[in-house]
Amino acid sequence: MWKYIGLAIFSTWKFMFAPLTGPAAGLSFMETFFSCLAGGFLSAAIFYFGSSYFMQLTVRRHANKVKRAAEKGKKIPVRRKFTKTNRRIIFIKQKIGMYAALWAFPLFLSIPVGTVITAKFYKHHRKTFPLILFFLMADCFLISSIAFYFTDFIS
Repeated sequence: MWKYIGLAIFSTWKFMFAPLTGPAAGLSFMETFFSCLAGGFLSAAIFYFGSSYFMQLTVRRHANKVKRAAEKGKKIPVRRKFTKTNRRIIFIKQKIGMYAALWAFPLFLSIPVGTVITAKFYKHHRKTFPLILFFLMADCFLISSIAFYFTDFIS
């Protein structure tokens, strides 16, 4: 029981590597697949539907920081809106398109960061969240298959 819960919790933020730990924990393919899938779906739902709250929270924190600094007489430099990282994310989004972004951002950037970014760009599309879940399921199946294939291959 604790193996399943631990794997599900681990897959909420490190989804790409979580299925690789299933064979090491002595879990079967289906146990690994469904544990990682449950953690990934839970994390995607929380961060996709809570993305507007998390973005507003970031803006409020920065505003409070600037306000406190102004009260102390310090001056905080204006925060750049279009940083190098933001420029890279926008370039990738425009270059690879919506479907590839919905697949790549949650997988490579982690589910929390990836789903907040995809929600920021594509929340107005009705099919965004179901596609994120579909791609998570496909990735989980693929990574679990690879992990169990190499485990069987090595032993």
